[in-house]
Amino acid sequence: MTSADSVAIALRDLTKQYSRTVAVRGLTLEVRAGETFGFLGLNGAGKTTTIRILLDLLRPTAGRAAVFGLDCQADGLAVRAAIGYLPGEIAFYQDMTGRQLLDLLARLSLSPVLRDYQHQLLDRFQLMAGDLARRLREYSTGMKRKLGIVQAFQADPMLLILDEPTEGLDPLMQEAFYALLAEVHGRGRTVFMSSHVLSEVERTCGRIAVLRKGELVLVAPVEEVRHLAPRRVQVMFAADVPPPPAIPPTRALELTSVRPRCWSFSVRGPLGPLLARVSAMPVADLTVEEPRLEDVVIDYYREQPR
Repeated sequence: MTSADSVAIALRDLTKQYSRTVAVRGLTLEVRAGETFGFLGLNGAGKTTTIRILLDLLRPTAGRAAVFGLDCQADGLAVRAAIGYLPGEIAFYQDMTGRQLLDLLARLSLSPVLRDYQHQLLDRFQLMAGDLARRLREYSTGMKRKLGIVQAFQADPMLLILDEPTEGLDPLMQEAFYALLAEVHGRGRTVFMSSHVLSEVERTCGRIAVLRKGELVLVAPVEEVRHLAPRRVQVMFAADVPPPPAIPPTRALELTSVRPRCWSFSVRGPLGPLLARVSAMPVADLTVEEPRLEDVVIDYYREQPR
């Protein structure tokens, strides 16, 4: 069993039921302190319900949720003081200015806001004094998201819970966000991130969990998940070559396409067996496309995985 001080989030047999609908069923999961963790699933899978239980915005029907050893229901104030939260759908007070909102949230926070750090974040996400003087009703979706990121990070919390953090951000601001995640990870902060952008999760997270209809169907390191999918390999020839003799498909090697100057394969494991097959042929080039996280995860989203 992992020691309590090394666990940022601990869920034990967590269940949330609404009448006949079960939003989360028997969820047991640990997120280690200091890791960046991806929490994945389709809409309605139970991700937001789980997050709201962590924040004590919802009470579970059964089971327990804890943050840094503190019960999320019995010690809700202390738990929320350790968390920076970015909701997926941001509902700001539209008549406030950006500055007024940040000041209000700073006063409500049980953790002191680091003003110098706040200013760095505002600069990083290009929220200037003129932007902060505008009413929030005038903000674009991207500006609201940037302000939401600033308010979540500005107290440098030990745990960040981020729901679709880059929704509405342009590519430059996405890059700024990824750099910020790398920095807080380097300082030992824990990030629990829900996202539909699997390339983003693959880039930023060390481990992932996949929910399907409220149940946990996968927990694994990102690298391990990627290697569950085959690599795509293309062998290009300098001249036309005859079709190869029939290659019985196996889990390790499968011929997927044949053209006079190009053969395509699906390969799991070492490339040695494939190279041995083509070594005596006029090979001009060989390309290897590494598997992507989505090549595996999409299959777990399905009700009947293949």
